[in-house]
Amino acid sequence: MKKLKNFLKKNFITGLLVVVPVAVTVFVLKALLIWIDGILGDIERDLLGHYYPGLGIITLLLLIFVIGTISANYIGNRVLHAWDRLMRRLPLVRGIYSTVRQMMETFSTAQNFHGVGLVEYPRKGCYSIGFITGQVDDRIMGLSGIYLSVFVPTTPNPTAGFLLLLPENEVRKLNVTVDQGMKYIVSLGLVTMNEIQAEKLLQEKSGEAVS
Repeated sequence: MKKLKNFLKKNFITGLLVVVPVAVTVFVLKALLIWIDGILGDIERDLLGHYYPGLGIITLLLLIFVIGTISANYIGNRVLHAWDRLMRRLPLVRGIYSTVRQMMETFSTAQNFHGVGLVEYPRKGCYSIGFITGQVDDRIMGLSGIYLSVFVPTTPNPTAGFLLLLPENEVRKLNVTVDQGMKYIVSLGLVTMNEIQAEKLLQEKSGEAVS
């Protein structure tokens, strides 16, 4: 009876671990999309005289693309900086705005990382996961030999961390992607490197099957 109880309990918890994250993700995405579509849909209903489901989301995507294109030129960039300074000065707003912007900049910068490395930090015999951001210019820093700049994020919030300048031979490059390294950090190490490697192999096999 005890074995049956443990069996049911174990499998029920395993089922919850699978179902709950999926259900919450679907619920949040659905609520967000309905909210966005509703806001822009009301404007389009007034302009077109009819509501088309999904048109609000398409309008938002086009609006983001246009804003990005405008911001890329000189005048748009100046306007963007002026807007950024204004938002950072407004009471209450600046706290939320600065936090969200910092998170967006961190994940945007992550696309330019050159790999995941294992570094001996913050003390000898203690290791941390870091992201290689580039090679240090020894002519400016006055360092002899090849040094790498490595960003070691805090966990579970990777928007803050430490920038380390380390000799290349002290950075052990790991055979995982930046996304997988970030997943390991955000999960507090609960998603093990073995699971990440297995996921990577599965993705590679799926890619080969498709091609």
